[in-house]
Amino acid sequence: MKERLPRNYSLLTDAYELFMSDSYVKDKKGTIGVFDAFFRVVPNKGGYAIMAGVDKLIDYIQNLHFTDDDINYFKESGYNFSDEFLEYLRNFKFSGDVYAIPDGTPVFPNEPLVTVKAPLIEAQIVETALLSIINGAMEHATGARRVVESTPKNVPIMEFGARRADGLEAAMDASIYGIMAGCAGTSNVLAANLLGIKALGTMAHSFVETYDNEFEAFKAFAKSHPNNATLLVDTYDTLRVGVPNAIKTFNLMKENGISTNNIGIRIDSGDLAYLSIKSREMLDKAGFQNAKICLSNGLNAETIQSLVVQGAKFDSLGVGDNISKPEGRMGCVYKEVATIENGIVTPKIKLSNDVIKIVNPGFKELYRAYDKEYGYAIADIMCLKGEEIKTDELNITSVKEFVKSTTIENFDLVKLQEPIFIDGKLVYKDKNIFEKKKYCEESMAKIYPEIKRLLNPHEYFVDGTDKYIDLKKNMINEARGKKKCEKKN
Repeated sequence: MKERLPRNYSLLTDAYELFMSDSYVKDKKGTIGVFDAFFRVVPNKGGYAIMAGVDKLIDYIQNLHFTDDDINYFKESGYNFSDEFLEYLRNFKFSGDVYAIPDGTPVFPNEPLVTVKAPLIEAQIVETALLSIINGAMEHATGARRVVESTPKNVPIMEFGARRADGLEAAMDASIYGIMAGCAGTSNVLAANLLGIKALGTMAHSFVETYDNEFEAFKAFAKSHPNNATLLVDTYDTLRVGVPNAIKTFNLMKENGISTNNIGIRIDSGDLAYLSIKSREMLDKAGFQNAKICLSNGLNAETIQSLVVQGAKFDSLGVGDNISKPEGRMGCVYKEVATIENGIVTPKIKLSNDVIKIVNPGFKELYRAYDKEYGYAIADIMCLKGEEIKTDELNITSVKEFVKSTTIENFDLVKLQEPIFIDGKLVYKDKNIFEKKKYCEESMAKIYPEIKRLLNPHEYFVDGTDKYIDLKKNMINEARGKKKCEKKN
């Protein structure tokens, strides 16, 4: 696929990143920082999210540099940066390490999605763009996967959301990550072009309104597109005129020797369950059992499940809003978890009165444990970098609630994060979107159905080894002890 980012986004950083970095030049230039990007809560009260955005993150870091125009902007706009810092930016090139969970992986709260280990200035400068990339990408991918999981397996989903997206980049992300998460295709021609596929689509109500009557519109469309004669039947009255006019058009095609192998209707308003059932009866009675029914109109995971329960008849779905602009937000954050000076790693922690906001400290590795007998994922497990983990029997404890502990046996461990950049050099071979789609499907098949359900999903375990939990407990106690001493003083 061609490069995704249309411009140099090096200045897409919050000002405080630069103010801090200017200070680091004078004081902490040699310090390495370790930062984790993660989210705390799954959107829409869901049980999982889908990792996405690594492809764009690669493009961003590879293109990261500051031009003479950028330096002149800083000089002329009153930032008062030191000459040393401006010279540093003039020669800036990312030289650190980036580890990330691959696109298409089901992921869970409070685990590191992306870890950046780099000189503090570099690690700070990439924060804003990194979060912007993965927050947006994961919202689209997660929204799309919720729709896919709610739809019968043999029903293709067409991503129709470009016009609903918050801007051009979001429209592209919705289409591409929607396909990655399981959609059959997209109506977005630019996205389809980037992926080397044909875009999908039928007609709009305006096409029907342009002609003197609905039948004339249907005839014109079928004549031009006999291999894609899907007719929008709800412009005036779906059952009284729309479906009858579609049947009349299909009969006319037969009379003129035009193939009716690729015909269908789309319903975009009203009671979709009732209208689709009645439309199916009418099409079948007229001898067009092969005519497909596509449903659209603000569909989301919940309404699709409701359609299934009501016995709605449909062969495909067009979903827009709830992929391009789904409800809920990822809320990914980027927190310092360690510093490294002279080769010595010092874990760092941020406390909070809200337990969910206490950061998981330290330079970590993340594993997924799979049950050997059934193949399902049991838990994601954090440990310290380089820590050896027992693979016969392992005690694990919730990183959020230390009273929740269990012992697992008969499992396989798979490391989740992969190295993307090492010493500033790209070492990761990114998969294409269709490879990621297959991987996403396979990965989701290994997640227990109870975790994927829409209503009150079971909470997936994100745990730590004994050694890791001891580190976090000790750091919390030590930090709280310091806080008490400061209050006394």
